[in-house]
Amino acid sequence: MIVDDDPSVREVLKMMLKDFNVLEAADGEKAIQKFMVERPRIVLMDIMMPKVDGVEATKKIKEMEPETIVVGITAFDQSRKEDLINAGAKDVLTKPVTKKKLLKLIGAES
Repeated sequence: MIVDDDPSVREVLKMMLKDFNVLEAADGEKAIQKFMVERPRIVLMDIMMPKVDGVEATKKIKEMEPETIVVGITAFDQSRKEDLINAGAKDVLTKPVTKKKLLKLIGAES
């Protein structure tokens, strides 16, 4: 699942992951709702979003399913990287994300 309030970022990431079934959410609140129903194995999580930020959404998702892999993605808020890691994220990538690095991090490199 790709969680980002910027539709263009979601679209680029979706293109990178075209070989996978990809869900989308525009904010942390919607991500939590979709996660409760769909239970994706991997979540790409922006940090700064309206309603519920990526740190809080990550905490909720990891409480529901500790085995879920959450990878943070951020362009601006480098200071919150550690907060996201502490919330349960595996790692945090800086935008723009490369396809090679993304696939390697989620264990899907070819």
